[in-house]
Amino acid sequence: MGFLRAIDKGVEKLAGWGLVVCVLTMLFLSTLVIVMRWFGVTFLWFDPFIRHVVFISTFLGGVIATGRGTHIGIDILGKYLESKNLEGAQAWIERLIAFVSAGTLVWLIQASWDFMLSELKYGKPTFFGIHSGYLTAIIPIGFALIAYRFFFLFVNSFSSKEEASNV
Repeated sequence: MGFLRAIDKGVEKLAGWGLVVCVLTMLFLSTLVIVMRWFGVTFLWFDPFIRHVVFISTFLGGVIATGRGTHIGIDILGKYLESKNLEGAQAWIERLIAFVSAGTLVWLIQASWDFMLSELKYGKPTFFGIHSGYLTAIIPIGFALIAYRFFFLFVNSFSSKEEASNV
């Protein structure tokens, strides 16, 4: 369990630092694009690059939100069970949600992997000559990181409360 926890903490740190770098990059380049337009100067690769950084930021934000449990969710049943002091049932519902979410993400990883392979076959070079297929690798990698976080939440839910709180 310690190994999985170490991986989870590493993913959390990587996503946190990656998100900071992405947001700062977006802000800097977006501001630079505006200033450069005042002088009639433009670099064609700025806008597609910024769009891909936004895409990466979205997945990194999802990774962080999943690990912290702050992702969007409809928790009517969980709140009801909590109000009735049925913590055991609530824990099983949370396990089921984490398990089904991880399983759904495995399916999305496969679909996005197929999309990436198709893009590698039929896509074309974009900014800096980078093939669009390599840029679409953001999708399966992002889904894989989120799937791991859900997998860890599922496995960690079977630990004792003291172990689980060390996350």
